[in-house]
Amino acid sequence: MRYNKIYLDKIKCKTDEEVFQYLIANLKETITKWDYFVNWAKAFSRLKNIEVELNIINYLVGKDNIESEFLDLLKKYPAVAGIIPALVASRENSFKILSSFGYDKFVYENFSFQKRASLSEKEMKRIVIFARESGFLDLLGSKKIKNVVDYVIGVEVGLDSNGRKNRTGKMMEDIVGFFIRDICARNNFEYITQADSAKIDSAWGLHLTVDKSSRKMDFAVNTKKNLYLIEANFYGGTGSKLKSTAGEYRTMFDYWKQDGHKFVWITDGLGWKATHLPLRETFNHIDTILNLEMVSRGLLESILAGAL
Repeated sequence: MRYNKIYLDKIKCKTDEEVFQYLIANLKETITKWDYFVNWAKAFSRLKNIEVELNIINYLVGKDNIESEFLDLLKKYPAVAGIIPALVASRENSFKILSSFGYDKFVYENFSFQKRASLSEKEMKRIVIFARESGFLDLLGSKKIKNVVDYVIGVEVGLDSNGRKNRTGKMMEDIVGFFIRDICARNNFEYITQADSAKIDSAWGLHLTVDKSSRKMDFAVNTKKNLYLIEANFYGGTGSKLKSTAGEYRTMFDYWKQDGHKFVWITDGLGWKATHLPLRETFNHIDTILNLEMVSRGLLESILAGAL
C-alpha cells in the first residue's frame, strides 16, 4: 500500500504494518439491516400475479375425491396449471423426474407447466399425477393446508431467503454508496454506479482497460483530477471466494494503474480474520484497501480529495 500521513491523522497508524493490523482489528461482525430478512414487496408482487388461480385451488381443500375434483377444476380453469411450480416451491416450470430405476434401467418423466388457455385430456391427467406424486394433493385433501394463498406466501418467504447472500452484497454497496454520495456532493465530484468501461467512456471520455467485457465496478468517482474505481464487498465467512477476489483485484489494479486511474478496495467482514495471507498480499500490492471503520473515519474522503 502507499503510506501517507492521513493514516496517522485519521486512525493514528504510523506504519504500513499498523494500518494492516488496524484493518484486521476493526472488521465488522455483520452489516445486517432490517431489510435483510425478507423482501416483502417482492414476495407479495409474485403472489399478486397468481392470486386468482390460488383462490381457485382453495376449492380443493378437504375434498374426498380430490384427484377427480382437481381434474374437473383443470377442465374449467386450465390456467391453474401454470401455478403448480409455485405450489411445490420452485421457480422452474419444467421438471425431469426419475420415476423408477433398477439394474440397467432409469426411467424419467418430463413435466412442463405453462399458463394455458386450454389443456388436452392427457395434459390434465399428467398435471394431476404430478400434484399427487409430489404430495401436494394429499396436503389439500387432509386439510394440512387450510388456505393456499397463505401457504404460498410462506413458500415465497422461504424462496426469498435464498437471496440473503446477494442482499448482504447489496447492503455493503448501500453503506459505501451513502459515504460516496455525501463525499461527492460536498466536494463537487461526479460518480456513477455499476460502472463498466462503456459507461465511463460515455460519461467522461476516459479509457478503462478491463479483463472481460462484463466487468463492472461498484462505483466510479471522477474528481476531475483522477478517476477512482471503487469495489465494495463483505465476507462474513471464509471460503475460496476471498482468495480469488484478492488475486483478481491485484490484476485489476495493475491494469488501471497503467491507464492512469486509481483503485480503492473497500472490504469488511470477519471472514478475513481467517484468511490473512491473500488479503495481506493484495494490501502489499495495491495502493488502497479500507474497511468500513476506516471509511467512516474520513479516509475515503481524504483519498478522493487527492491526499493519496
